[in-house]
Amino acid sequence: MTGADRTAYNFAALRVVPDVATGAFANVGIILHARTAGYLDVRLVRDPELLRARFPGLDVGMLCRYLAAYERICRGDPAAGPVALLPPSERFHWLTAPRSDVLQSSPVHEGVSDDPALALEELFARHVRL
Repeated sequence: MTGADRTAYNFAALRVVPDVATGAFANVGIILHARTAGYLDVRLVRDPELLRARFPGLDVGMLCRYLAAYERICRGDPAAGPVALLPPSERFHWLTAPRSDVLQSSPVHEGVSDDPALALEELFARHVRL
């Protein structure tokens, strides 16, 4: 592909913030949206044992439910509720909106790629370390 064939995308890291008061966090996922390619997907750490080891004392069952909900909304699963039925751009903005909760988003960043799915995997490998 040539440079003209590259697709612009936006992405954000999904962070677990075990103590919202201190703001300390660890990345557990990446969400990537390439509007012109019609692409929206998320890659998450979903292994309860890895999460339990990284976040002792946190309700890992609750965290896994939060992560599953993010994944279902991102992928447009109707069982995830009305937000999941929104167009991909609106779902991305809803999922990355600032919130004060155990699961938060980083600021949104931009990039370009020949393959948004590959970019998602590369960003996950670079920014999510457990």
